Amino acid sequence: MKFSLTRPVGCLLLSSVMSLVVSVLLLGAVQAQTPAATALTPPAQRLSDPVIQADQKGYDAVQQRIRALNDGGRRLRDYHLSKAQCWLDVSFHEYTRNDRSAFPQEALGEAEKLILAMEGGQALSHDTALVNGAERLRPDLWALARSVRQGPGAECAQAKVACAEVELVHAGNEFRQQQWRHAKPYIQIAEDLIAEAQAQADACPKPVVLVPPPPAPAASTPAPLTCPPDPLPPLPAEQLRLGLKVYYPTDRHTERDINPPGTAEMNALGQKLTAPGLVYEAIHLVGRADLRAPADYNRTLSGKRVRTVRDYLIKHGIPAERITEEALGADEPLMVCDRKTQATSLYDACLQSNRRVDIYVNGARRR
Repeated sequence: MKFSLTRPVGCLLLSSVMSLVVSVLLLGAVQAQTPAATALTPPAQRLSDPVIQADQKGYDAVQQRIRALNDGGRRLRDYHLSKAQCWLDVSFHEYTRNDRSAFPQEALGEAEKLILAMEGGQALSHDTALVNGAERLRPDLWALARSVRQGPGAECAQAKVACAEVELVHAGNEFRQQQWRHAKPYIQIAEDLIAEAQAQADACPKPVVLVPPPPAPAASTPAPLTCPPDPLPPLPAEQLRLGLKVYYPTDRHTERDINPPGTAEMNALGQKLTAPGLVYEAIHLVGRADLRAPADYNRTLSGKRVRTVRDYLIKHGIPAERITEEALGADEPLMVCDRKTQATSLYDACLQSNRRVDIYVNGARRR
């Protein structure tokens, strides 16, 4: 039996074919405009400098896309831009530590998902993926991060919150692979970031709302008699935890060596702690040093850094009996630096992160 192709059916078939061709062409155009996901070399093949350099070029390309978003007007402290940067940073950090698991690739993928959504103007989620089967450690920190992100002053604390959430995943990945000892430094980073985020949210300028005055009563209408309102009971104290970092140049420890932002932050901290109505329990100082000196020398140097910060705070009105000190030297570094795998600029920046004094404040502020 033969079928003849009538004109209406032939037109319909031709239209369908043309639609399919157009769809394929449009799909190809979209794919050509969308940057492909960066694929790192499989761990078993990372055996030569050219291979590692190729992966580093991939990291550089992703970094340039983040910079382009900032150049295009997206603020550095934007939650999603900061989160993309922190995913990129933890991916590169574990890559340089020779993490042979899927974590570097999956963390890099999370960065690129956010970048692609921002480049395309798409709606963005605040969810944080537990990549590589990471454990969800410290539910209290997750809850605090969400509270700061959704609370008053959140616009000033977005970057710190975003990075804290990524570091909690980082810690959960280390816990799954090598248990608590390897997760601990990254939990500490998350704690510090959330404390700094809360401090930024507390200090964030509140919007000024102008309320027009009520209309004056008519001349013929006597003003109603009013009684003074009953005094309102005081609000319960708000728990407050502050933290900041004071950085030093290599082998320096005096007050004049403190970096200018650290001096400004200590001045602001002194004003906050001596403000009326603030009651705090203790201030704990932790001194750190990098790895470029013997252990005894590093502990002595970090102790000198702690005493400099202690004297500075006492000079600005903080009671000496409230301050406790700890000098760790190069022990328990928050950033692990490897001269063999990191480029010089990255290695120097990594060492700088360990040359500092951490200031922790526990207390309560009366409202």
